[in-house]
Amino acid sequence: MLHILLITILFNFACLAQVQKKTIPIETLDNIMLLENDSAGHLSMIYLGKKLQRTEEYQQISQQYDHQADYSGVLANAYTSAGSTNLVEPAITVTHSDGNNSLNLLYVTEKRQEISDNITLTSILLRDPVYEFEVELFYKAYYSQNVIEQWSVIRHHEKSPVVLQKFASANLYLKGQGFWLKQFHGDWAKEMQTEESLLTHGNKVLDSKLGTRANLYQPPSFMVSINSPAKEDHGEVLLGTLAWTGNFRFDLEIDPLNNLRLITGINNFASAYSLPPSEDFTTPSFIYTYSSQGKGKASRNLQDWARKYRIYNGTGERQTLLNNWEATYFDFDEQRLSKLIADAKKLGVDLFLLDDGWFGNKYPRNNDHAGLGDWQENKKKLPSGIGYLVAQAKKNQVGFGIWIEPEMVNPQSELYQQHPEWIIKQPARPEYYYRNQLVLDLSNAKVQDFVYGVIDTLLSNNAGISYIKWDCNAVIYNAYSATGVNKSHLYIDYVKGFYSVLKKIRERYPAVEMMLCSGGGGRVDYGALQYFNEFWPSDNTDPLERIFMQWEYSYFFPAIATSSHVTDWGKQPLKFKTDVAMMGKLGFDIVVAKLDEKDLAFSKNAVSFYKSQNSVIWHGDQYRLMSPHENPFASMSFVSKDQKQAIMFNYLVSARYGAVTTSPIKLQGLNPSKYYAVKEENLYPGTLSSMAQGKVYSGDFLMQVGLNPILNVKRTSVIISISETDQKLKKK
Repeated sequence: MLHILLITILFNFACLAQVQKKTIPIETLDNIMLLENDSAGHLSMIYLGKKLQRTEEYQQISQQYDHQADYSGVLANAYTSAGSTNLVEPAITVTHSDGNNSLNLLYVTEKRQEISDNITLTSILLRDPVYEFEVELFYKAYYSQNVIEQWSVIRHHEKSPVVLQKFASANLYLKGQGFWLKQFHGDWAKEMQTEESLLTHGNKVLDSKLGTRANLYQPPSFMVSINSPAKEDHGEVLLGTLAWTGNFRFDLEIDPLNNLRLITGINNFASAYSLPPSEDFTTPSFIYTYSSQGKGKASRNLQDWARKYRIYNGTGERQTLLNNWEATYFDFDEQRLSKLIADAKKLGVDLFLLDDGWFGNKYPRNNDHAGLGDWQENKKKLPSGIGYLVAQAKKNQVGFGIWIEPEMVNPQSELYQQHPEWIIKQPARPEYYYRNQLVLDLSNAKVQDFVYGVIDTLLSNNAGISYIKWDCNAVIYNAYSATGVNKSHLYIDYVKGFYSVLKKIRERYPAVEMMLCSGGGGRVDYGALQYFNEFWPSDNTDPLERIFMQWEYSYFFPAIATSSHVTDWGKQPLKFKTDVAMMGKLGFDIVVAKLDEKDLAFSKNAVSFYKSQNSVIWHGDQYRLMSPHENPFASMSFVSKDQKQAIMFNYLVSARYGAVTTSPIKLQGLNPSKYYAVKEENLYPGTLSSMAQGKVYSGDFLMQVGLNPILNVKRTSVIISISETDQKLKKK
């Protein structure tokens, strides 16, 4: 056996000795990433930035840096391994089948595939010269969107399983004169609070260990400014997000050469993964975009990519809706719901959404202490079943949607009593609840079949259901699988099971719209959004708070995916609430019957106006014009791709010292040579605009000088439509 191993080693070294230095470009419309292997076979990342005019000069980039101080020789590695010469945070750590922990991944070969006119896929094979272990790095470049999607595939051919201790998706190496991290944090109803700080030497870790609603404390998204803090319209910045609906980990390490090592992927916390021979372990993709023109350009890159390539039906349409939750909570019956369905028609929305509380008989769902897991209609509340409500919706010419939380179980449920082995909990420890519930073990194939069956039965028995609100309110405490063979696989296999269920649902029910919800923003990622049309940003629907939240979410997710409802939260007037909700996918969670004549007329007109503008909001380019973090006002616009239409949202966010807009706000994204008619929209009945309605301006004027929306304490929200016109400027 020893001589065979020696022959293998000599053969691998002989192959590596033949490898010549090579530069590998990963190219998009504006940018380029350069990878390069050295004479020892190490693959390094040497550049990420704007393209050069002369491609032959790329060969000269690495020569401009002093590498003498890197005596390990691997600081810039494209996928840094542990246990050899590496002295910093690794991207991968393994324990081989013989117990050895060393790994040294060297370049073998690469290949490039043209997937479409816009997409190229580059794969690079790295292999250890001692062990039969390899990692293949994948770089999927979306040319027009300036987006790179990166992941790794880990495999081996050793005699018995290898334990993966860490397994990153991407390992980037950024060079610059300082790096600033913008990160996000929060809790229930406090999502997407932001902090920006200079990264200092050492390793900064952003991670989650919550298991299910993994984004509760912080999302798997961040941005890094290079050389100086990037602004909306200038500066170098990288926006990154991980497509994974579970525990994540980001390492941001300033190394001894003052460069930034960025490692992203699944969190290896309590997740050592035993990989059998000849099987692939594929990591989730890390999605990122670089911009030398500020955060706004980067976010538009990412939004364009998401609509076209990742969000389910991202280039399609969405339904406006009326939800019953804040109108009834758990207290309703068929008669009350039938009136609310009629109210949906009266309001002019497309859909009525029945929320929590419709199920459970032995343990009726009259509060959040019981019923989860028992997905049969409550006979007392709904004696005629869901089908009756679907019929009522059809009668009123609106669609019907329903809330469900199929991954969870209450201790007060028949499911809990019948299948305790399906529940994630430690066998010898007391149960600990989050919102009075526990999590079902989706790493178990039987649980996957059960969850799929719940959805399949509901939809097949009620063919008129066109919308599902999929909630997930609990985190994982006392992590343990009663049936899983490898207990440390739970966190990873749970997410794989979740995706498996969603894939089956989408294959059978491709037209049903689905909202990704998790007690608010506990789940917002592109791993799940490939199956969901939209997400619920927060249970906090106070419109003032939503301005700040949706501002930050918009860096990573487009408006078409951002559900935003008009509710009773907040003390602002109805017009302000509605104007804010129009920045995303509009919905209502109000008691329509309690609206007075003017409020009802306004709401109906608002729905009609929104439907006339939603294509621009959902599919247009988004520009953040005035930040609520820096001003008493917030201003944001959406511009159609053909630059013929735009809509501008303006809000007073602080009334201190009698704040008024004394200066114009400059628009962006218009055609400077075209003319535009400007009109204030969505006025409350009986009010007149303070602006000259229909006045014509050149695109050049609107972008160089701007437009004053005239915000003040009496005009706290103003929506302005900007439409291309053939009418020329009138001379005085």
